[in-house]
Amino acid sequence: MSMIGEYVRLGPADFERALREPEWAQDFVAALFDAERDVPPVPSRARCHSTDKTWHALSFLLARTGFPVDVVHGDEEVPDAGDWGCAPPRYLTPERVAAAADAMAGTPHPALLDGVTPRDLAAAEVYPVVVWERGESLEWVTDHYRHLARFFRAAARDGDAVLMWIA
Repeated sequence: MSMIGEYVRLGPADFERALREPEWAQDFVAALFDAERDVPPVPSRARCHSTDKTWHALSFLLARTGFPVDVVHGDEEVPDAGDWGCAPPRYLTPERVAAAADAMAGTPHPALLDGVTPRDLAAAEVYPVVVWERGESLEWVTDHYRHLARFFRAAARDGDAVLMWIA
């Protein structure tokens, strides 16, 4: 079974409701993912995003840069939410989303790879280890970083909070 990093943008009213009613949030988010899978929106309007299996590599690489916001695991758990895959969802408030978007704008994707090789990720047991043991390119991760940065820019522009989880 693969572990996939998932994200959803929520406007203020939906975010507040998600924090109060986590079961509603799970159903609402599932409907958003289904709708976008059926009719993909233009990237700047996407409410849902996936970093595929790069979530752990993104976390590892961003931590090395001293990145100020945890865009992979969020700041806090959604209260009383059950597992949405591997764990309960977590979130960033609109203010933290804006801080993350600003930090991403100041962290170009080449900076993530400065002095890092696939061997380093394998030694640190970054998921999926087998990919790094084979010595595959880190471009896969930086491609996802660029898309994640665009997702966060759009969320910040619209004043959205972001929920994230590993499915």
